[in-house]
Order: sequence, then structure tokens, then C-alpha cells
Amino acid sequence: MALKIVHIHPAQEPEALNTEWFILENTGEKPFSTKNCTLSVTRRGGKKKIELGTLDPGFVITPGEKVRLVTGNPGRKAHGSAPEDDTRNYNLFLGEQVLRGAGTVLVFALRSHSLATAEYDPDAKSGVAAPEE
Repeated sequence: MALKIVHIHPAQEPEALNTEWFILENTGEKPFSTKNCTLSVTRRGGKKKIELGTLDPGFVITPGEKVRLVTGNPGRKAHGSAPEDDTRNYNLFLGEQVLRGAGTVLVFALRSHSLATAEYDPDAKSGVAAPEE
């Protein structure tokens, strides 16, 4: 599956969870259902992943489409407002921040098979660290 995390954005304030998000892009040629996919977090070089949750019901991402996965709950004023533009938002309804500073690695997976992985780099324009070669 050709999924890619193309942008990572940290929360503006610790409680403003709707301002923390990442964008997942389908670079493949077929639609993909994210139902039962999991989101985990680890540190660069870390072996232990912390699973944050399972996408249920999830969403279908069409070829070439980008979807913004927002950490917070849209019904909570304390979580702030998610961006509103041409990119569709999908809320994760988590209770705390996902990003733990530079070197945080997001892992988007299905049944232990990693579909997309990206490391957070606050100095990168997109928030995604360049892949190591």
C-alpha cells in the first residue's frame, strides 16, 4: 500500500489537541480503507511502540487524496479548532498530545504491518524528518 505521512503539525498549546495533526496521503492507484488501522508512537531508534488507538470506523482514502488526522475531539472547546480547508479532517478523539518533541516517530499500521512511518522534525518545513539514507 502506498500511504505516506507528508506533514506533521504540533499542538499550539498542550490542551489544544485539535491543533496537533498529521496528513496521510494515498500515493497509490487504488482506494484504501483505514478501518482497523492503528496509530502508534515511538522514539527514533526505539524498539517499543505505544499504540494510541485503532481507527474504527476509519475512512476511505482515494488515490491522490490527503486526509488530516487530528488528535483531539471537535466537540471540546478546550481542544481548540482544527484547520478548515480543502483537506478533510478525521478526529482521533485522543485525550493527550501524540508528539513528544523532535524524534517522535508516528507509525500507521494494519495488523502489525507498517503502512506509513514518519519522524517529527520541528526544523523541517513539513514537520517530517528527511529519511535516513
